[in-house]
Amino acid sequence: MFKVLKCFFLLFTILLFNCKKEEKSKLKKPNILFILVDDLGYHDLGSTGSTFYETPNVDRLANQGMMFTQGYASSRVCSPSRASIMTGQFTARHGITDWIGAKVGEDWRTRKRYDKLLPADYVKELPKQDKVLAEAFKEEGYNTFFAGKWHLGDKGSYPEDHGFEINKGGFHRGGPSGGFFSPFKNPKLKDKEKGENLTIRLAKETAQFIQQQKDSTFFVFLSFYAVHAPIQTTETKWSKYRNKADSLGIDKSGYKMERVLPVRQVQDNPIYGGLVETMDDAVGIVLNALKENDLDKNTIVVFTSDNGGVASGDHYATSNLPLRGGKGYQWEGGIREPFFIKVPWLKNKATATSFPVIHTDFYPTLLDLANIPLQPEQHIDGISLKPILEGKEMNVDRPLYWHYPHYGNQGGEPSSIIQQNGWKLIHYWEDNREELFKLPSTEKDELNVITKHPKIAQKLSNQLRSWLKEVDAKYPEKDMEFDSIKRQKRRINIKTKKLESLEKSRLEVLSKDFKPNDNWWKSKITKD
Repeated sequence: MFKVLKCFFLLFTILLFNCKKEEKSKLKKPNILFILVDDLGYHDLGSTGSTFYETPNVDRLANQGMMFTQGYASSRVCSPSRASIMTGQFTARHGITDWIGAKVGEDWRTRKRYDKLLPADYVKELPKQDKVLAEAFKEEGYNTFFAGKWHLGDKGSYPEDHGFEINKGGFHRGGPSGGFFSPFKNPKLKDKEKGENLTIRLAKETAQFIQQQKDSTFFVFLSFYAVHAPIQTTETKWSKYRNKADSLGIDKSGYKMERVLPVRQVQDNPIYGGLVETMDDAVGIVLNALKENDLDKNTIVVFTSDNGGVASGDHYATSNLPLRGGKGYQWEGGIREPFFIKVPWLKNKATATSFPVIHTDFYPTLLDLANIPLQPEQHIDGISLKPILEGKEMNVDRPLYWHYPHYGNQGGEPSSIIQQNGWKLIHYWEDNREELFKLPSTEKDELNVITKHPKIAQKLSNQLRSWLKEVDAKYPEKDMEFDSIKRQKRRINIKTKKLESLEKSRLEVLSKDFKPNDNWWKSKITKD
């Protein structure tokens, strides 16, 4: 009898210990890993439809979590989107409506674009009065870490001024000053070996922090400079994608004219292919760090991009088809993004949803998933997506707003957008014309149905104007020195010489004897 009681007591003790251990595990707040890629287009991943770029690590992440097929950036360019992620507010509300450094007002004339309007002014740094995402988690005892591109202000408005305890590589520049191979020319990231890859270095810094914090709780924001210009890769990766393009068949023509600039029509840039794959390699390093430190089951992982892929302007790197346009444009190609959230303890049958979501939703969603009280006065333009991640329906018919009173370097026009209940209306500030599209059936934004649905258009237009007034939005002004003849001459030159030059350079990059320089953008320099 005594032996039976002893065995029973021992079994009870073991069960009690395991229950307490499990209870303690449940009480521990989850870690957060936020991965933001620069200029990655919606169709630049295998999981979102690319047959040219290879991204096995990101694809695996997408398949393990929830894929939001109608996930949107808050802006068509970088700084505004990044500010919206940090604040939970639409761009017209926080005031950063263009990439920080873009010219405004009469200074715009120095660009010699000969446009009808002078772009509106905008806020030049992340507002200090806002409690941004990192600060909200830091208040809850999270250790905070930032790596990569910041572009939300100069000294005094760096990551460490907005809640991040550690900053590896974030300063005022929007692109990698020294390119993607060391020396980086980055005051916030010390050089190690010459020729070291920037994307891999940022991943290693992040992985090291994760390993160091395995017994604590952390909020990590990994913000790659990739796949932003300059477009660079190694000779090995270029060769791989050049051969792949050759095997798939190289089209004679790779561009067509949009309203202002040519737009790339095919994904066959071997340099960009290598840049994308390196980003994926880096994601693999960080995800492996989570697994190796037994943190993958208690870490929420977010993956997204700040705006559409660069199909025009800059380096004409990729194609976003069937979505129209790309970075800088007002159409789907400029704002539709990869948008994945992995919550490892939520196992649902559904792995994708077409519910429209936007960058401002990350703030309340992450707080909610971490069981931290929401702060609606801060993330006023976001909603928590936790119900969707738990497999529940969300009957929320809310409007999404975009405001870009500027000209994009890629050919986009000053415009504002409202999207609600499957309808998208675009208002153009040059001449106050409007376009109406029905989503998702017209994702190419080529079927303007405004004449067929004038009442819907008018309702959305009134709603858009009312909201812009409410948030005290800034508008472009008429340029009294506008010269239509100079503008026409510039556009004729683009349609002829520019288009011809792009087609020529595209084929040069795909030629077997292509060589950018002796050291492949410093990737072959490994010793002093």
